[in-house]
Amino acid sequence: MNRLAILGASGHGKVVADAAALCGWEHIDFFDDGLPERKVCGVWSIVGDSAQLLAAVDTYDGVIVAIGNNAIRRAKQQQLVQAGAVMATIIHPAAVVSKHAHLGAGSVVFATAVINPFCEIGDGAILNTGCSVDHDCSLGAFVHVSPGARLAGQVQVGDESWVGIGASVRQLTCIGARVTVGAGAVVVSAVANDLTVVGVPARAIGK
Repeated sequence: MNRLAILGASGHGKVVADAAALCGWEHIDFFDDGLPERKVCGVWSIVGDSAQLLAAVDTYDGVIVAIGNNAIRRAKQQQLVQAGAVMATIIHPAAVVSKHAHLGAGSVVFATAVINPFCEIGDGAILNTGCSVDHDCSLGAFVHVSPGARLAGQVQVGDESWVGIGASVRQLTCIGARVTVGAGAVVVSAVANDLTVVGVPARAIGK
């Protein structure tokens, strides 16, 4: 029986677990620092906290961090890797991922997402429901592309950036690290590190 541990018993965690079960993971346990007040996440049991997971990584065939905050997800995944965890990559069976695309360890791709040829996706990425990432895009580590977001060809997105729900990014556009692209924004020009951009066309509103 293959065993998966998920750190983070959240709504996002439920979607990760559901996708994992559809991918063939037979036994799924959650770990969350909300224990003991919280004992279940959907239909799955919360069996320990993050410290207990770090001590038990060798008992699982795969581990994944289901925490939406990009910086926290990075920190937790780095701790798990240092503890010897094998980071799983989960691709929902209803997603389309080109055989010529590369996904980093600990990434998740949800239903109806499309990842086209020669995309490079860093570790710990979230490619959420119904998003599309077109050919030759380069996404850094711990990026989140939200539901329904659209990245045209050869877009670059830096580490820990978040592309909001329904946002669009024009081809050949470079988005820096730790950027937040607001919901429904249309990005047509480069975005520097650490900015939040909103609107059509997207404009910076601060750091």
